[in-house]
Amino acid sequence: MQGTVLAETEAFIAKQRESLLAQRQEIANQQSALQTQLDELDEMLTKFDVFEGKQARRGGRRRTGGGRRGSRREELLKLIGGSKGLSRGEILEKMGMKGNKAGEMSISNALTALTKSKQVARKDRKYHAA
Repeated sequence: MQGTVLAETEAFIAKQRESLLAQRQEIANQQSALQTQLDELDEMLTKFDVFEGKQARRGGRRRTGGGRRGSRREELLKLIGGSKGLSRGEILEKMGMKGNKAGEMSISNALTALTKSKQVARKDRKYHAA
């Protein structure tokens, strides 16, 4: 009797696993199709930006995975490290974010994080590599 219950349980688990894998594959296919649509929309928006004389969009693809990327902070560290100190406005101009509210906020947040982690320091209203 135990062998029958065990066999039935294993069969049930195998069947459920197959079902979940099929669902996962279907969702992955949908995600891929949506990413393709997003990429096409981003491409069209970039063309409109070029037509309107705006700076091309950065990034294009959206992140789908978890975890922290940190590339904004790394970019800031390289920019600040290669200078004799930059103000926030100078940083925004060099990174092409001047006038982009979301970009400006991202830069400000990254500068605050870098300052708190003592990777950059402020002196005379300018950011310097620590």
